Amino acid sequence: MAKALTNTDLQLPGIKNLYHGKVRDVYTLEGDLLAMVVTDRISAFDVILPEGIPYKGEILNRIAAKNLDATADIVQNWKIDTPDPMVTIGHKCTPFKVEMVIRGYITGSAWRTYSSGQHTICGITLPEGLKENQKFDRPIITPTTKADEGHDEDISREEIIASGLVSKEDYEELERITYALFERGTELAEKHGLILVDTKYEFGKKDGKIYLIDEIHTPDSSRYFYKVSYQDLFEKGEPQRQLSKEFVRKWLIEHGFQGKEGQQIPEMTPEYCDSVTDRYIELYEHLTGESFEKHPTEDIHSRIEKNLTQWLKARK
Repeated sequence: MAKALTNTDLQLPGIKNLYHGKVRDVYTLEGDLLAMVVTDRISAFDVILPEGIPYKGEILNRIAAKNLDATADIVQNWKIDTPDPMVTIGHKCTPFKVEMVIRGYITGSAWRTYSSGQHTICGITLPEGLKENQKFDRPIITPTTKADEGHDEDISREEIIASGLVSKEDYEELERITYALFERGTELAEKHGLILVDTKYEFGKKDGKIYLIDEIHTPDSSRYFYKVSYQDLFEKGEPQRQLSKEFVRKWLIEHGFQGKEGQQIPEMTPEYCDSVTDRYIELYEHLTGESFEKHPTEDIHSRIEKNLTQWLKARK
């Protein structure tokens, strides 16, 4: 069985700080640089699950890097280089305290909220009579607060501006960029027979300019349906074939876990973890049109440390 990298403690020149996120280990380096290691940790319902998923980190990092490059004409982004398949080095920015979630279809948490009888989400009143997985007339933006710990919370455009979380001028620009990125992501997905259903974007500022930061259009931040089967399944009211992390959430829900107090995370067997790896590889190959080659996983930590050290020394 392949090994998963679930934690890092890299010895790098010029480290100023290390932050362990839900999935990413972020090293702040001299020169206003960040080295983001995308580990094989997996989270759901804002909880880090006990087992890692082999190759997941590499898959996420490689998809994100490709999509950062493919959208750089829309908005500048933080990426400088990817010296290792699991690492991106980029500009250190001051993050906005909100995440821009954009939805083209009603599904997932939005559907769970809507079907419970609550038809207003993040200040947006949705039409009556919507069906699960139905396409919106126009994508909607349903922002969340960005919590350092615990759960992100839904918030409206008006609340964001009124509270001063983001200025009106900056928020309007974030909205414009979000719609443009979603349109580009939709076009890229369509080329590979997929529908970009919903996703989230994170932004920051550096030297007064807005940057796209973190990942983009990965299976952890996005949901995809297969285009070929969408309409038929929708008309029959059947579940969509999808490529996203939603299948992990559904598996947890089926086993009695939604991140609530007192609930126990179900056992993640090696067989289950391998099945999740297979789903991530499937998405990678569909999104990129490339075959995914499994590399040795015996000593990923040493490989990353070596590649990053060489990159940093070459930059001086």
